[in-house]
Amino acid sequence: MLKVEPINAYEDNYIWLVSTNEGSIVIDPGESKEIIKQMDNNLIDLKGILITHHHFDHTNGLSDLLNKRNLEVFGPQNNIDGINNVVKEFDKFSIIGINFEVIEIPGHTLDHLAFYSFNDGNPILFCGDTLFAGGCGRVFEGTYKQMFQSLKKITKYPRETKVYCGHEYTLANLKFALEVDSNNEELKNEYLKLEDVISKNIPSLPTTIKKELKFNPFLRCNDIAIKNKIFEKFNIINNELEIFTALRKWKDDF
Repeated sequence: MLKVEPINAYEDNYIWLVSTNEGSIVIDPGESKEIIKQMDNNLIDLKGILITHHHFDHTNGLSDLLNKRNLEVFGPQNNIDGINNVVKEFDKFSIIGINFEVIEIPGHTLDHLAFYSFNDGNPILFCGDTLFAGGCGRVFEGTYKQMFQSLKKITKYPRETKVYCGHEYTLANLKFALEVDSNNEELKNEYLKLEDVISKNIPSLPTTIKKELKFNPFLRCNDIAIKNKIFEKFNIINNELEIFTALRKWKDDF
């Protein structure tokens, strides 16, 4: 039985703790204190770590965990101290009984990876800071085209895939989505529902690819309401990549 639990880090990061009867792994340990506490109390048998990209808030706890125990660490080729299994697009590996597939999704950073598992028909995806609930990551090192293509790549996976993102950005993202698509009643209801969830200190995640295709404006660049709003605000051609780029730049300043 696979179990995924969030560990809070910094102001809004999630470290994902994944456990089976063969042990546990963590994804993107930006901090180590809570993980080490659980290890010391024999609550988890940590076997490995998955790293999606090099930003410190996803890697800062890595050295402490490796000082505590020898672990398998899977991540991108980017000279990140502690990674002992460099992986790339199409690579496959197994840890704690879970078979993972590696997806390269540059844009937020050039080295960004996602980790997908079909998980016996209950698919899961850990995508760091690329796809968020209601939004997508900022473009820091890559290009808008790379981010656009990376999001397209993610949406080709099964609609029921549970998506575990790196941050609790959902309400801020949906506020922007409502600015872009203000007459969308289903989107308004989704915002109110998640506002209530988060007010109770319950994570809004995981989301699903199906839900993101329905509500996330960055995945709906061909939607007529979104296109019309963009054309009101920006003088651009009717091209999906141009619309996506305008949306992302607008969100940067929102």
